[in-house]
Amino acid sequence: MLAVIKTGGKQYIVSPGKKIKIEKLDIEEGENVTFEDVLLINDGKKTVIGEPIIKGATVAGKVLKQDRHKKLIVFKYKPKKRYKVKKGHRQPFTEVEISEISSK
Repeated sequence: MLAVIKTGGKQYIVSPGKKIKIEKLDIEEGENVTFEDVLLINDGKKTVIGEPIIKGATVAGKVLKQDRHKKLIVFKYKPKKRYKVKKGHRQPFTEVEISEISSK
């Protein structure tokens, strides 16, 4: 069984047992989270597509950790102008393990 959920402005293909890294949620580690915006559900035999979401469908998961990605270097440069700027950026994320996909 798989589903497509929408969170943080992005869409993710999920299935039970899969770990995903999503945009940061304000939920403590070890707590459960429920995603209401389910766009598609496929159980192997039948596919249900939402318009735009499936009413009554939910995806449940457990928050494993709150962390930040590896550092990205942002470098700006303009030739012949003596302009150089170097910055680093670490995007925060939440790692969630999907436990259940349910539809009504």
